[in-house]
Amino acid sequence: MTTIEEVQLGAAGPAVGRIGLGGMGMSGSYGHADEQESIATIHAALDVGVNVIDTGDFYAMGHNEMLIGRALADRKREDYLLSVKFGALRGPDNNWGGTDARPEAVRNFLGYSLQRLGVDHIDVYRPARLDPNVPIEDTIGAIAEMVQAGFVRHIGLSEVGADTLRRAAAVHPIADLQIEYSLISRGIEASILPTARELGTSITAYGVLSRGLLSDSLRGNRPFAAGDFRAFSPRFQGENLATNLRLVDALAAIADSRGKSVAQLAIAWVLAQGRDIVPVIGARRRDRLTEAIGALDITLSPDELAAIEAAVPADQVAGERYAPAQMAMLDSES
Repeated sequence: MTTIEEVQLGAAGPAVGRIGLGGMGMSGSYGHADEQESIATIHAALDVGVNVIDTGDFYAMGHNEMLIGRALADRKREDYLLSVKFGALRGPDNNWGGTDARPEAVRNFLGYSLQRLGVDHIDVYRPARLDPNVPIEDTIGAIAEMVQAGFVRHIGLSEVGADTLRRAAAVHPIADLQIEYSLISRGIEASILPTARELGTSITAYGVLSRGLLSDSLRGNRPFAAGDFRAFSPRFQGENLATNLRLVDALAAIADSRGKSVAQLAIAWVLAQGRDIVPVIGARRRDRLTEAIGALDITLSPDELAAIEAAVPADQVAGERYAPAQMAMLDSES
């Protein structure tokens, strides 16, 4: 079986597969997910060299970490890298309660993650959001202590702006910044991406398919299942969705001319933006994983890249990427 190529995550980070696998959708964020198929998807990913498995300790209240732990139980620890987000607070009603990234919380959350995942260290550990009540230097300093103690290998960040990234990197090298980046979410290009490159920090890009919008799965405007995150996301509401699907149709015309899927073209576009950008694909089925890996075989010329960007102008996308309350939590959007 062909193995995908590797790139280095950050200036001093680990070698990672050119595409990563995100686990959130395996725990119900987009409707029902089949656990056995999710585990089979993780195994299939590892078998072809997708060695970064990304999760968050708050994904379905720890369910996702436990699922991943079961999937990895019979695999050698050196064959995979765990990327874990922490700090997001949720209540029993599933509502958000802010972010806790105090030093004592870092140690607490890390202990629980190690137990649920069944491992003795996390490869890349990151606060899920910036805690407005805690200086980023304090949070990074606490994770750095866990690096020194051997419980963490590398430090990452998620959804922070350029200034916060720079302050964090002054405390400890930051291997990667996990942040949304896609054809229709290009906000990092102005200052965040240049700053990351200056500091030797890679980008692990999530939302590359814009939660399924940049794919064939939503064409026809199908209803969302109960519990599906997209039922409450602005880009998937009413006229916003209709407007955005027209952009997808334009992208589909280009994909069809190449004999590729919309998703493959969207992933290929992100891959073409630089080898320091690693798309994290939220596949929860083996066929979707296979489709995503197929994007690695696509080479886009400058003319083709321009045509893709003209078909999906970022300034014509309707709706924010999160609801207002969640947008307010994003340091990257401030």
